[in-house]
Amino acid sequence: MKIRYLFYLALLAFIVSCKPEVNEFTPSNGSADFKTYVALGNSLTAGYADGALYTSGQSYSWANILGQQLTTVGGQPFVQPVVTSEFGVLPGKRKLGFSVDCLGVTSLGPVLDNGELDPWSNHIDYAVNNMGVPGAKVAHLLAPGYGNAANLQAGLANPYFVKFAASPDISVVAQAMSMSPTFFSLWIGNNDVLGYATSGGAGDVITPTEQFGQYYNMLAQTLVTGGAKGVLANIPSITNAAFFTTIPYNVIAIPDSMQYAVDFLNASYAPYNAAMEQMGKLYRIHFELGPNPMVIMDPGMEGVPAQLQFRQMTSNELALLTLPQDSIKCATWGSGVPVPNQYILTEAEIDNITAATIAFNNIIKQTADVNGLAFVDFNAIMVDISANGLIFDGITFSTKFVTGNLFSLDGIHLTPQGNALVANYFIDAINAQYTAQIPKVSVANYPPIVFP
Repeated sequence: MKIRYLFYLALLAFIVSCKPEVNEFTPSNGSADFKTYVALGNSLTAGYADGALYTSGQSYSWANILGQQLTTVGGQPFVQPVVTSEFGVLPGKRKLGFSVDCLGVTSLGPVLDNGELDPWSNHIDYAVNNMGVPGAKVAHLLAPGYGNAANLQAGLANPYFVKFAASPDISVVAQAMSMSPTFFSLWIGNNDVLGYATSGGAGDVITPTEQFGQYYNMLAQTLVTGGAKGVLANIPSITNAAFFTTIPYNVIAIPDSMQYAVDFLNASYAPYNAAMEQMGKLYRIHFELGPNPMVIMDPGMEGVPAQLQFRQMTSNELALLTLPQDSIKCATWGSGVPVPNQYILTEAEIDNITAATIAFNNIIKQTADVNGLAFVDFNAIMVDISANGLIFDGITFSTKFVTGNLFSLDGIHLTPQGNALVANYFIDAINAQYTAQIPKVSVANYPPIVFP
């Protein structure tokens, strides 16, 4: 028995000696100085969500989350230009609520959330670290007077920057440099294609690639002055955003009991089909029972008279979230009446957006490489989430509208959980580039979309 006892004691000692050593995570700044962090960008950086820039949404901006984490590695407190209303600066905030459609059917979905605004004229007089400006393009961050209220009527200023500009004629990047940043983030360029995309290619233009490259490099070269380090992020493809993928192209559903509607529509479009055949064009409009592609306006139909520039959508085209659903249900949009151009992205328009996004992202990556900056490939990240989904901290993320946990109720900007996820991607890139150890956040600690 004594020998057996000694054997077990020796075995226990061996097991204890072989126990793996637990390495505690110790925050470290690595080769970067995070003392003064400034964030430059657009609405994504500002914390815009649900169609507005409002207090609690702003507090959950990824830049604010990142700024808070940087305080663990020597960063000073991250100050935001706080909006003092839960309804935003300009109207348009949405919440989940019940509404009755034109058919008398009650459903749950985004509805306007109205209340007292914090007007752009209510100026913020303290220095801020978050210089995300909703609506800003690359060139806007360099433009003197972009925060001058006198320039608003001419469209040369932005009400969100007017609200916190240090002086009327300062530029966003000049204000950032006035903080003497030791570290910066730059996530800009989305609006250089997004304005074109969200208007269905009808209300804005894509920034020319050469111009984008010139302005982007000017921004980067200014920001690295004085030895500041930083992180750049690229532009996700619009084809992965819920704003563009929620309404299917074949939303015109004709039930089995309505063969008469199919016959009526096909008879109505018979002259159109005959005209296309006569012109040697391949366009045809045909309806059948079940789902049908919408009929849309398309001014890009070459060689077709203006009065006949409409056709059915293809599966490669996108309907925007702004497309009025009551007009589909009760005003025969998409069947008897072609959907106006501003609610649709055609294949040609998507090709324009895709080409620009690729070109802009090449410029951003090259800028990061040349300047030794950290880089976040959000385009690749969003492609992967769109295709495969993502589970993080036990939360399932997808690009689905409302239920996907990623996009807020405007279908473009992020939920608080989405912002926390994005902040962690930034932290991963910064840690890798600068051998830092910035702690990541628990995404589960941030709220999802609130259901009534």
